[in-house]
Amino acid sequence: MIRNDEFYMHRALEQARLALEAGEVPVGAVVVDGRGEPIGVGYNCPVGGQDPTAHAEVQALRSAARALGNYRLDDCTLFVTLEPCLMCTGAIIHARIRRVVYATAEPKGGMVESRANLFAQPWFNHRVEIEGGVLAAPAKRLLQQFFRERRRADP
Repeated sequence: MIRNDEFYMHRALEQARLALEAGEVPVGAVVVDGRGEPIGVGYNCPVGGQDPTAHAEVQALRSAARALGNYRLDDCTLFVTLEPCLMCTGAIIHARIRRVVYATAEPKGGMVESRANLFAQPWFNHRVEIEGGVLAAPAKRLLQQFFRERRRADP
């Protein structure tokens, strides 16, 4: 399979736009199997779903696991528009995702580069390949748009 990280990140950005339309923080995710087929999608919906675990990554992992009939997502890549948090990093490791590609850093709680690198810890029995910065500018613009509008609404 020829990797086209930007192609799949555009699919994740489509999911992030759905979150934005729903009034959620615009983060989207797509899980792609080893053949290059998207098998799971998700976007942030903790507010609307009244579920603190309903981050884009978790939604996409759940969708992919249902598609495969297995919680282990070996040989899959997760594309996400924002650097994963602590909870999502743990879920990614437990799902045995092979590779994570993310768009933009999350300075307050990112667990890949911003606050820590949990994927690099020696005590985990699974290693995840990481690629950051893919289509960072459009992902960042969506987040800035959301928070700018939020500040206007709540002066």
